[in-house]
Amino acid sequence: MTQPPQPPASSASAASEAPIKPSVLVVDDEMGMRNFLARTPALRSWQVETAESAEAGAARLAAQHFDLIILDIALPGKSGLTWLKELKAAGFPGDVILITAFADMETAIDALRAGASDFVLKPFRIDQIVNAIQRCFERTRLSRENFLLRRQLAARDGERDDIIGSSEQMGRLRALVHRIAPTPSTVLIQGESGVGKELVARALHQLSPRADRPFVAVNCAAISAELIESELFGHVKGAFTGAKDAHNGLFYYAHGGTLFLDEIGEFPLGLQSKLLRALEERRIRPVGSQQEVPVDVRVVAATNRNLKHEVEQCRFRQDLFYRLEVVTLTVPPLRQRSGDVPELAALFMDRLSLQLGIPPLLITPEIARALSSHAWPGNVRELRNFIERSLLFGEFPLDTLDAGPPQDSGRQPPSLLLAEVEKQHILAILAQSNGNKVRAAELLGVSRKTLDRKCAEWSS
Repeated sequence: MTQPPQPPASSASAASEAPIKPSVLVVDDEMGMRNFLARTPALRSWQVETAESAEAGAARLAAQHFDLIILDIALPGKSGLTWLKELKAAGFPGDVILITAFADMETAIDALRAGASDFVLKPFRIDQIVNAIQRCFERTRLSRENFLLRRQLAARDGERDDIIGSSEQMGRLRALVHRIAPTPSTVLIQGESGVGKELVARALHQLSPRADRPFVAVNCAAISAELIESELFGHVKGAFTGAKDAHNGLFYYAHGGTLFLDEIGEFPLGLQSKLLRALEERRIRPVGSQQEVPVDVRVVAATNRNLKHEVEQCRFRQDLFYRLEVVTLTVPPLRQRSGDVPELAALFMDRLSLQLGIPPLLITPEIARALSSHAWPGNVRELRNFIERSLLFGEFPLDTLDAGPPQDSGRQPPSLLLAEVEKQHILAILAQSNGNKVRAAELLGVSRKTLDRKCAEWSS
Protein backbone atom coordinates (compact mmCIF):
# COMPACT_ATOMS: atom_id res chain seq x y z
CA MET A 1 0.00 0.00 0.00
CA THR A 2 1.48 3.35 -1.06
CA GLN A 3 1.76 5.81 1.79
CA PRO A 4 1.40 9.56 1.18
CA PRO A 5 4.58 11.57 1.62
CA GLN A 6 5.13 12.71 5.18
CA PRO A 7 5.99 16.31 6.00
CA PRO A 8 9.49 16.86 7.35
CA ALA A 9 9.79 16.80 11.12
CA SER A 10 10.15 20.17 12.74
CA SER A 11 13.27 21.04 14.65
CA ALA A 12 11.27 21.05 17.86
CA SER A 13 9.97 17.52 17.33
CA ALA A 14 13.41 16.33 16.27
CA ALA A 15 14.87 17.79 19.41
CA SER A 16 12.24 16.09 21.55
CA GLU A 17 13.23 12.73 20.07
CA ALA A 18 16.93 13.21 20.85
CA PRO A 19 18.22 10.88 23.58
CA ILE A 20 18.51 12.39 27.02
CA LYS A 21 22.13 12.81 28.03
CA PRO A 22 23.24 11.31 31.35
CA SER A 23 23.88 13.99 33.97
CA VAL A 24 26.91 14.04 36.28
CA LEU A 25 27.61 16.24 39.28
CA VAL A 26 31.29 16.65 40.25
CA VAL A 27 31.83 17.78 43.87
CA ASP A 28 35.44 18.60 44.75
CA ASP A 29 37.05 21.54 46.55
CA GLU A 30 39.96 21.63 44.10
CA MET A 31 39.17 23.73 41.04
CA GLY A 32 41.73 21.88 38.98
CA MET A 33 40.06 18.53 39.62
CA ARG A 34 36.62 19.95 38.84
CA ASN A 35 37.85 21.39 35.55
CA PHE A 36 39.75 18.22 34.71
CA LEU A 37 36.66 16.03 35.07
CA ALA A 38 34.37 18.53 33.37
CA ARG A 39 36.67 18.72 30.35
CA THR A 40 37.41 15.01 30.06
CA PRO A 41 36.74 14.13 26.38
CA ALA A 42 34.70 11.06 27.30
CA LEU A 43 32.37 13.23 29.39
CA ARG A 44 31.71 15.86 26.73
CA SER A 45 28.60 14.04 25.52
CA TRP A 46 27.22 14.06 29.08
CA GLN A 47 25.79 16.91 31.12
CA VAL A 48 28.42 17.81 33.70
CA GLU A 49 27.93 20.30 36.55
CA THR A 50 30.37 21.10 39.33
CA ALA A 51 30.26 22.18 42.98
CA GLU A 52 33.01 23.05 45.47
CA SER A 53 31.39 21.61 48.62
CA ALA A 54 28.76 19.18 49.85
CA GLU A 55 26.49 22.10 50.74
CA ALA A 56 26.80 23.57 47.22
CA GLY A 57 26.28 20.14 45.74
CA ALA A 58 23.11 19.68 47.80
CA ALA A 59 21.81 23.00 46.47
CA ARG A 60 22.46 21.93 42.87
CA LEU A 61 20.87 18.56 43.51
CA ALA A 62 17.77 20.24 44.90
CA ALA A 63 17.40 22.18 41.65
CA GLN A 64 18.36 19.50 39.11
CA HIS A 65 18.32 15.72 38.73
CA PHE A 66 21.67 13.94 38.41
CA ASP A 67 22.20 10.33 37.40
CA LEU A 68 25.65 10.18 39.00
CA ILE A 69 27.67 12.09 41.57
CA ILE A 70 31.48 12.06 41.65
CA LEU A 71 32.20 13.04 45.22
CA ASP A 72 35.45 13.85 47.01
CA ILE A 73 35.64 12.59 50.58
CA ALA A 74 37.78 15.42 51.99
CA LEU A 75 35.65 18.54 51.62
CA PRO A 76 35.47 21.76 53.66
CA GLY A 77 32.54 21.68 56.02
CA LYS A 78 30.52 18.48 55.60
CA SER A 79 32.63 15.55 54.42
CA GLY A 80 31.76 13.62 51.31
CA LEU A 81 31.22 10.42 53.29
CA THR A 82 28.76 12.18 55.60
CA TRP A 83 26.83 13.64 52.68
CA LEU A 84 26.78 10.22 50.97
CA LYS A 85 25.10 8.71 54.03
CA GLU A 86 22.57 11.54 54.03
CA LEU A 87 21.90 11.06 50.30
CA LYS A 88 21.24 7.35 50.69
CA ALA A 89 19.12 7.90 53.78
CA ALA A 90 17.03 10.37 51.78
CA GLY A 91 16.60 7.81 48.99
CA PHE A 92 18.88 9.26 46.28
CA PRO A 93 18.42 6.76 43.42
CA GLY A 94 21.60 7.54 41.48
CA ASP A 95 25.12 6.20 41.76
CA VAL A 96 27.88 7.86 43.77
CA ILE A 97 31.59 7.43 43.02
CA LEU A 98 33.85 8.46 45.88
CA ILE A 99 37.31 9.86 45.11
CA THR A 100 40.07 10.68 47.58
CA ALA A 101 43.82 11.13 47.85
CA PHE A 102 43.95 9.79 51.40
CA ALA A 103 42.41 6.40 51.95
CA ASP A 104 42.92 3.27 53.94
CA MET A 105 41.06 -0.01 54.08
CA GLU A 106 38.72 1.22 56.82
CA THR A 107 37.72 4.28 54.76
CA ALA A 108 37.04 2.11 51.71
CA ILE A 109 34.88 -0.27 53.74
CA ASP A 110 32.95 2.65 55.25
CA ALA A 111 32.38 4.09 51.77
CA LEU A 112 30.97 0.82 50.40
CA ARG A 113 28.80 0.32 53.47
CA ALA A 114 27.47 3.85 53.06
CA GLY A 115 26.32 2.98 49.54
CA ALA A 116 29.14 4.12 47.26
CA SER A 117 28.98 2.52 43.84
CA ASP A 118 32.74 2.74 43.34
CA PHE A 119 35.87 4.01 45.05
CA VAL A 120 38.73 5.64 43.07
CA LEU A 121 42.07 6.81 44.45
CA LYS A 122 43.73 10.06 43.40
CA PRO A 123 45.67 10.62 41.28
CA PHE A 124 43.83 8.59 38.65
CA ARG A 125 44.03 8.26 34.91
CA ILE A 126 41.20 9.33 32.63
CA ASP A 127 40.40 5.75 31.67
CA GLN A 128 40.04 4.77 35.34
CA ILE A 129 37.36 7.33 36.12
CA VAL A 130 35.63 6.80 32.75
CA ASN A 131 35.48 3.04 33.34
CA ALA A 132 34.03 3.62 36.79
CA ILE A 133 31.36 5.92 35.34
CA GLN A 134 30.51 3.48 32.54
CA ARG A 135 30.17 0.61 35.03
CA CYS A 136 27.67 2.67 37.00
CA PHE A 137 25.61 3.52 33.93
CA GLU A 138 25.71 -0.08 32.71
CA ARG A 139 24.56 -1.34 36.11
CA THR A 140 21.73 1.17 36.08
CA ARG A 141 20.71 0.13 32.56
CA LEU A 142 20.63 -3.55 33.49
CA SER A 143 18.64 -2.78 36.61
CA ARG A 144 16.06 -0.90 34.59
CA GLU A 145 15.83 -3.61 31.96
CA ASN A 146 15.36 -6.20 34.68
CA PHE A 147 12.55 -4.17 36.19
CA LEU A 148 10.87 -3.69 32.83
CA LEU A 149 11.15 -7.38 31.98
CA ARG A 150 9.58 -8.36 35.28
CA ARG A 151 6.82 -5.86 34.68
CA GLN A 152 6.21 -7.17 31.16
CA LEU A 153 6.09 -10.73 32.41
CA ALA A 154 3.66 -9.76 35.14
CA ALA A 155 1.50 -7.96 32.59
CA ARG A 156 1.62 -10.97 30.29
CA ASP A 157 0.58 -13.26 33.13
CA GLY A 158 -2.31 -10.92 33.80
CA GLU A 159 -3.55 -10.87 30.23
CA ARG A 160 -6.81 -12.53 29.30
CA ASP A 161 -5.31 -15.79 28.18
CA ASP A 162 -8.34 -17.76 29.31
CA ILE A 163 -10.73 -19.45 26.92
CA ILE A 164 -12.58 -16.65 25.15
CA GLY A 165 -16.15 -16.92 23.94
CA SER A 166 -19.69 -16.54 25.26
CA SER A 167 -21.21 -19.27 23.11
CA GLU A 168 -22.75 -22.37 24.63
CA GLN A 169 -20.00 -24.58 23.16
CA MET A 170 -17.22 -22.57 24.78
CA GLY A 171 -19.10 -22.44 28.05
CA ARG A 172 -19.23 -26.24 28.14
CA LEU A 173 -15.55 -26.43 27.23
CA ARG A 174 -14.58 -24.05 30.03
CA ALA A 175 -16.58 -26.08 32.53
CA LEU A 176 -14.84 -29.29 31.45
CA VAL A 177 -11.41 -27.67 31.66
CA HIS A 178 -12.08 -26.49 35.21
CA ARG A 179 -13.29 -29.95 36.18
CA ILE A 180 -10.43 -31.90 34.57
CA ALA A 181 -7.50 -29.57 35.27
CA PRO A 182 -6.90 -30.56 38.93
CA THR A 183 -6.59 -34.25 38.00
CA PRO A 184 -3.38 -35.93 36.75
CA SER A 185 -5.19 -37.57 33.83
CA THR A 186 -3.82 -37.46 30.29
CA VAL A 187 -5.92 -35.24 28.03
CA LEU A 188 -6.41 -35.35 24.27
CA ILE A 189 -7.55 -32.09 22.69
CA GLN A 190 -9.18 -32.37 19.28
CA GLY A 191 -9.99 -29.61 16.86
CA GLU A 192 -9.16 -28.10 13.52
CA SER A 193 -5.94 -26.19 12.96
CA GLY A 194 -6.01 -22.74 14.52
CA VAL A 195 -8.91 -23.21 16.94
CA GLY A 196 -6.70 -22.60 20.00
CA LYS A 197 -5.83 -26.07 21.24
CA GLU A 198 -2.64 -24.85 22.90
CA LEU A 199 -4.66 -22.21 24.75
CA VAL A 200 -6.81 -24.99 26.21
CA ALA A 201 -3.67 -26.95 27.14
CA ARG A 202 -2.23 -23.92 28.92
CA ALA A 203 -5.51 -23.42 30.77
CA LEU A 204 -5.36 -27.04 31.94
CA HIS A 205 -1.86 -26.42 33.22
CA GLN A 206 -2.61 -23.09 34.91
CA LEU A 207 -5.62 -24.53 36.73
CA SER A 208 -3.75 -27.63 37.87
CA PRO A 209 -1.55 -28.20 40.95
CA ARG A 210 1.39 -28.08 38.51
CA ALA A 211 0.80 -24.42 37.62
CA ASP A 212 4.05 -23.25 39.22
CA ARG A 213 6.10 -25.86 37.34
CA PRO A 214 7.16 -25.89 33.67
CA PHE A 215 4.76 -25.93 30.74
CA VAL A 216 6.71 -27.30 27.76
CA ALA A 217 5.09 -27.24 24.33
CA VAL A 218 6.44 -29.16 21.36
CA ASN A 219 5.05 -29.24 17.83
CA CYS A 220 5.48 -32.82 16.68
CA ALA A 221 5.02 -31.80 13.04
CA ALA A 222 7.84 -29.24 13.20
CA ILE A 223 10.57 -31.73 14.23
CA SER A 224 11.95 -34.27 11.80
CA ALA A 225 11.44 -37.96 12.55
CA GLU A 226 15.21 -38.36 12.92
CA LEU A 227 15.42 -35.74 15.69
CA ILE A 228 12.16 -36.00 17.60
CA GLU A 229 13.29 -38.95 19.75
CA SER A 230 16.34 -37.02 20.94
CA GLU A 231 14.29 -33.85 21.43
CA LEU A 232 11.78 -35.62 23.66
CA PHE A 233 13.90 -38.18 25.50
CA GLY A 234 17.39 -36.73 25.20
CA HIS A 235 20.60 -38.55 24.23
CA VAL A 236 23.96 -39.47 25.69
CA LYS A 237 27.32 -38.41 24.32
CA GLY A 238 28.22 -40.41 21.22
CA ALA A 239 24.72 -41.83 20.80
CA PHE A 240 24.83 -40.98 17.09
CA THR A 241 26.94 -39.06 14.62
CA GLY A 242 27.21 -35.46 15.77
CA ALA A 243 26.23 -36.17 19.40
CA LYS A 244 29.35 -34.57 20.86
CA ASP A 245 27.68 -33.84 24.20
CA ALA A 246 24.85 -35.28 26.25
CA HIS A 247 21.47 -33.62 25.76
CA ASN A 248 18.46 -33.56 28.06
CA GLY A 249 15.09 -33.98 26.36
CA LEU A 250 11.85 -32.10 26.77
CA PHE A 251 10.45 -34.73 29.13
CA TYR A 252 13.35 -33.88 31.43
CA TYR A 253 12.69 -30.14 31.29
CA ALA A 254 8.95 -30.64 31.86
CA HIS A 255 9.57 -32.67 35.04
CA GLY A 256 6.92 -31.80 37.60
CA GLY A 257 4.92 -29.87 35.04
CA THR A 258 3.02 -30.38 31.80
CA LEU A 259 4.28 -31.56 28.42
CA PHE A 260 2.07 -30.46 25.55
CA LEU A 261 2.44 -32.61 22.43
CA ASP A 262 0.83 -30.60 19.66
CA GLU A 263 -0.10 -32.33 16.39
CA ILE A 264 0.39 -35.76 17.95
CA GLY A 265 -1.08 -37.28 14.79
CA GLU A 266 2.22 -36.42 13.06
CA PHE A 267 4.26 -38.42 15.59
CA PRO A 268 6.41 -41.03 13.78
CA LEU A 269 4.83 -44.47 13.88
CA GLY A 270 8.13 -46.14 14.71
CA LEU A 271 8.54 -44.12 17.91
CA GLN A 272 4.98 -44.37 19.17
CA SER A 273 5.76 -47.47 21.24
CA LYS A 274 8.49 -45.55 23.10
CA LEU A 275 6.08 -42.69 23.80
CA LEU A 276 3.50 -45.21 25.04
CA ARG A 277 6.07 -46.71 27.41
CA ALA A 278 6.95 -43.26 28.76
CA LEU A 279 3.28 -42.50 29.40
CA GLU A 280 2.57 -45.80 31.12
CA GLU A 281 5.73 -46.20 33.20
CA ARG A 282 6.68 -42.54 33.64
CA ARG A 283 10.22 -43.37 32.68
CA ILE A 284 12.25 -42.31 29.67
CA ARG A 285 15.38 -43.75 28.15
CA PRO A 286 17.66 -41.25 26.39
CA VAL A 287 18.95 -42.30 23.00
CA GLY A 288 22.07 -44.45 23.45
CA SER A 289 21.54 -44.97 27.17
CA GLN A 290 20.89 -48.20 29.00
CA GLN A 291 19.40 -46.44 32.01
CA GLU A 292 15.86 -45.21 32.41
CA VAL A 293 15.16 -41.86 33.99
CA PRO A 294 11.98 -41.39 36.05
CA VAL A 295 9.91 -38.34 35.12
CA ASP A 296 6.83 -36.77 36.66
CA VAL A 297 5.04 -35.22 33.71
CA ARG A 298 1.41 -34.71 32.83
CA VAL A 299 0.96 -35.15 29.09
CA VAL A 300 -1.60 -33.17 27.15
CA ALA A 301 -1.80 -34.01 23.45
CA ALA A 302 -3.58 -32.24 20.61
CA THR A 303 -4.45 -33.13 17.06
CA ASN A 304 -6.35 -31.77 14.09
CA ARG A 305 -6.67 -35.25 12.66
CA ASN A 306 -9.25 -37.95 13.26
CA LEU A 307 -7.08 -40.35 15.26
CA LYS A 308 -9.64 -43.15 15.04
CA HIS A 309 -9.38 -42.94 11.28
CA GLU A 310 -5.58 -42.88 11.56
CA VAL A 311 -5.74 -46.05 13.66
CA GLU A 312 -7.95 -47.74 11.06
CA GLN A 313 -5.42 -46.77 8.38
CA CYS A 314 -2.58 -48.22 10.54
CA ARG A 315 -0.90 -44.82 10.76
CA PHE A 316 -1.36 -44.54 14.53
CA ARG A 317 -1.02 -47.19 17.21
CA GLN A 318 -4.30 -48.26 18.74
CA ASP A 319 -2.83 -48.76 22.21
CA LEU A 320 -1.30 -45.28 22.20
CA PHE A 321 -4.60 -43.80 21.02
CA TYR A 322 -6.49 -45.35 23.92
CA ARG A 323 -3.75 -44.27 26.34
CA LEU A 324 -4.09 -40.67 25.17
CA GLU A 325 -7.88 -40.74 25.05
CA VAL A 326 -8.38 -40.89 28.81
CA VAL A 327 -10.19 -37.57 28.53
CA THR A 328 -11.02 -35.94 25.20
CA LEU A 329 -11.82 -32.26 24.80
CA THR A 330 -13.08 -30.94 21.48
CA VAL A 331 -12.55 -27.30 20.57
CA PRO A 332 -15.29 -26.24 18.14
CA PRO A 333 -14.32 -24.44 14.91
CA LEU A 334 -15.05 -20.75 14.68
CA ARG A 335 -17.77 -21.19 12.05
CA GLN A 336 -19.83 -23.14 14.60
CA ARG A 337 -19.69 -20.26 17.08
CA SER A 338 -19.88 -17.18 14.90
CA GLY A 339 -21.29 -15.22 17.83
CA ASP A 340 -17.84 -15.33 19.43
CA VAL A 341 -16.15 -13.65 16.46
CA PRO A 342 -16.78 -9.99 17.49
CA GLU A 343 -15.48 -10.66 21.01
CA LEU A 344 -12.35 -12.36 19.69
CA ALA A 345 -11.81 -9.63 17.10
CA ALA A 346 -12.04 -6.93 19.79
CA LEU A 347 -9.59 -8.84 21.97
CA PHE A 348 -7.06 -9.21 19.15
CA MET A 349 -7.54 -5.57 18.19
CA ASP A 350 -6.66 -4.39 21.71
CA ARG A 351 -3.62 -6.66 22.06
CA LEU A 352 -2.18 -6.23 18.59
CA SER A 353 -2.59 -2.47 18.51
CA LEU A 354 -0.48 -2.27 21.68
CA GLN A 355 2.13 -4.68 20.32
CA LEU A 356 2.40 -2.92 16.98
CA GLY A 357 2.08 0.60 18.36
CA ILE A 358 -0.79 1.33 15.94
CA PRO A 359 -4.10 2.96 16.96
CA PRO A 360 -6.92 0.39 17.01
CA LEU A 361 -9.54 0.34 14.29
CA LEU A 362 -13.21 0.72 15.16
CA ILE A 363 -15.15 -2.52 14.73
CA THR A 364 -18.52 -1.20 13.65
CA PRO A 365 -21.68 -3.34 13.70
CA GLU A 366 -21.35 -3.72 9.92
CA ILE A 367 -17.76 -4.94 10.24
CA ALA A 368 -18.77 -7.30 13.05
CA ARG A 369 -21.53 -8.79 10.88
CA ALA A 370 -19.14 -9.23 7.97
CA LEU A 371 -16.61 -10.97 10.19
CA SER A 372 -19.27 -13.20 11.74
CA SER A 373 -20.55 -14.27 8.31
CA HIS A 374 -17.13 -15.50 7.19
CA ALA A 375 -16.45 -19.25 7.44
CA TRP A 376 -12.91 -18.79 8.88
CA PRO A 377 -11.39 -22.07 7.68
CA GLY A 378 -8.19 -21.04 9.50
CA ASN A 379 -10.25 -20.48 12.65
CA VAL A 380 -9.03 -18.22 15.47
CA ARG A 381 -5.51 -18.03 14.05
CA GLU A 382 -6.86 -16.76 10.74
CA LEU A 383 -9.00 -14.17 12.53
CA ARG A 384 -6.01 -12.97 14.51
CA ASN A 385 -3.92 -12.66 11.35
CA PHE A 386 -6.75 -10.77 9.64
CA ILE A 387 -6.92 -8.26 12.50
CA GLU A 388 -3.15 -7.79 12.39
CA ARG A 389 -3.31 -7.31 8.61
CA SER A 390 -6.12 -4.77 9.07
CA LEU A 391 -4.04 -2.78 11.55
CA LEU A 392 -1.10 -2.72 9.16
CA PHE A 393 -3.31 -1.66 6.24
CA GLY A 394 -5.22 0.89 8.30
CA GLU A 395 -8.54 -0.59 7.18
CA PHE A 396 -10.42 -3.89 7.14
CA PRO A 397 -9.64 -5.68 3.82
CA LEU A 398 -13.03 -7.37 3.68
CA ASP A 399 -12.57 -8.08 -0.01
CA THR A 400 -10.06 -10.80 0.94
CA LEU A 401 -12.79 -12.69 2.76
CA ASP A 402 -15.27 -14.95 1.04
CA ALA A 403 -18.84 -13.89 1.64
CA GLY A 404 -20.55 -16.40 3.87
CA PRO A 405 -24.21 -17.37 3.77
CA PRO A 406 -26.69 -14.72 4.99
CA GLN A 407 -27.28 -14.84 8.72
CA ASP A 408 -31.06 -15.12 8.31
CA SER A 409 -30.84 -17.95 5.81
CA GLY A 410 -32.42 -21.11 7.13
CA ARG A 411 -30.57 -23.39 4.75
CA GLN A 412 -27.25 -23.62 2.96
CA PRO A 413 -27.00 -24.37 -0.75
CA PRO A 414 -26.02 -28.00 -1.17
CA SER A 415 -23.13 -26.98 -3.46
CA LEU A 416 -21.40 -25.16 -0.61
CA LEU A 417 -20.25 -28.18 1.35
CA LEU A 418 -17.76 -27.40 4.09
CA ALA A 419 -14.85 -29.09 2.32
CA GLU A 420 -15.64 -27.21 -0.88
CA VAL A 421 -15.85 -23.86 0.93
CA GLU A 422 -12.49 -24.57 2.52
CA LYS A 423 -10.96 -25.58 -0.81
CA GLN A 424 -12.28 -22.50 -2.62
CA HIS A 425 -11.01 -20.18 0.09
CA ILE A 426 -7.53 -21.74 0.19
CA LEU A 427 -7.24 -21.63 -3.59
CA ALA A 428 -8.35 -18.00 -3.59
CA ILE A 429 -5.68 -17.08 -1.03
CA LEU A 430 -3.09 -19.02 -3.05
CA ALA A 431 -4.05 -17.06 -6.14
CA GLN A 432 -3.91 -13.81 -4.19
CA SER A 433 -0.40 -14.78 -3.02
CA ASN A 434 0.70 -15.61 -6.59
CA GLY A 435 1.25 -19.24 -5.63
CA ASN A 436 3.54 -18.40 -2.70
CA LYS A 437 2.61 -21.11 -0.21
CA VAL A 438 4.57 -19.58 2.64
CA ARG A 439 2.66 -16.30 2.31
CA ALA A 440 -0.65 -18.12 1.76
CA ALA A 441 -0.14 -20.19 4.91
CA GLU A 442 0.50 -16.99 6.89
CA LEU A 443 -2.68 -15.38 5.56
CA LEU A 444 -4.71 -18.51 6.26
CA GLY A 445 -3.25 -18.92 9.74
CA VAL A 446 -2.15 -22.52 9.14
CA SER A 447 1.22 -24.23 8.91
CA ARG A 448 2.96 -24.72 5.57
CA LYS A 449 2.81 -28.48 6.16
CA THR A 450 -0.98 -28.37 6.53
CA LEU A 451 -1.31 -26.37 3.32
CA ASP A 452 0.92 -28.82 1.45
CA ARG A 453 -1.18 -31.73 2.68
CA LYS A 454 -4.40 -30.06 1.57
CA CYS A 455 -3.00 -29.40 -1.91
CA ALA A 456 -1.74 -32.96 -2.15
CA GLU A 457 -5.19 -34.31 -1.28
CA TRP A 458 -6.83 -32.24 -4.03
CA SER A 459 -4.27 -33.24 -6.65
CA SER A 460 -4.55 -36.95 -5.90
